[in-house]
Amino acid sequence: MPMVSTSIKIDAKTKKEAQELFKDMGMSLTTAVNIFLKQAVREQRIPFYVGQPKYKEEVYQAMRDVEQGKNLSKSYRSAKEMIEDILKDE
Repeated sequence: MPMVSTSIKIDAKTKKEAQELFKDMGMSLTTAVNIFLKQAVREQRIPFYVGQPKYKEEVYQAMRDVEQGKNLSKSYRSAKEMIEDILKDE
């Protein structure tokens, strides 16, 4: 199918960040936009959720920390061990 040229307005910072992201993924901004458009046509909708974040940023950061094993509280092998540890500090 013949390709046509189109023009869209994007703020400079978003364009630069998107180009860097897609370059790291091995594709151009044009390829990424084409993927988006083809998926939107295929699904007959915007192919992702558009709206306010479901959680506050602190919740997302906590989830990332857990995935990375960072900022976790002490773990215990049993409830008894946890209670003993809590009570020893009193």
